[in-house]
Amino acid sequence: MAFAHESRPPSAPRTDAQVAAGTEARTEGPAVLDRREGPYGEVVLRRNGDRLEIIANGTFLMDTSDGRSERLLVDAALDALPAGRKHPSVLIGGLGVGFSLARAVAEPRWGRIAVVEREPAVVDWHRAGHFAAHSGAALDDPRVRLLAEDLTAYLRTTGDTYDALCLDIDNGPDWTVTENNGSLYSPSGLRECRERLTSGGVLAVWSARPSAEFEAALGRAGFTGVRTLEVPVARGVPDAVHVALRA
Repeated sequence: MAFAHESRPPSAPRTDAQVAAGTEARTEGPAVLDRREGPYGEVVLRRNGDRLEIIANGTFLMDTSDGRSERLLVDAALDALPAGRKHPSVLIGGLGVGFSLARAVAEPRWGRIAVVEREPAVVDWHRAGHFAAHSGAALDDPRVRLLAEDLTAYLRTTGDTYDALCLDIDNGPDWTVTENNGSLYSPSGLRECRERLTSGGVLAVWSARPSAEFEAALGRAGFTGVRTLEVPVARGVPDAVHVALRA
């Protein structure tokens, strides 16, 4: 996901005609394409210039403007896996606008691909083609299994294991979308992540900023090889992908 670093996007510049019309002239704002009351509150899809944006409970979450760090989330996990592992499986936590899933589907080395998304509206927007320019027909790839569940509940209850977990459901460990997501980054949540990984498996977590505290938490949870990859952004602190291995 391409998470923003502010809760409100900047206003568009005023045109000459608007300036001539006087100070009360209004600039054209984002256009709402769909608005739903989902299981975790209100979700909105809107178009803002040439990008699509997803808003949850009034918080500006993600858009289609970039996608580099979301693709890195998947690439870094694959690169960190032990050499020679054939057709590894991956769980992608959060469908979002589809950058991470599309990257996984484009890589023939991946075998089984599961994607967990708890918001029915987000899935509907993909099925309707809103994000086709970014995710294409990724959901229809025969390797892909869509799990319409809350990620934290799924990790806690499933018996399935994966070679890689690529998690992107928040603005990062320090800025969660909903309160219950905080459990994912707790000691118990990280233990559940380890239990869902095969030996030598990789946990990769997207964040809107690097988190030294989260790096330390991964180490305390028994992960090894903890490192943080940074992706510069136009303004503000870089996006980050935290990578760790199950010994």
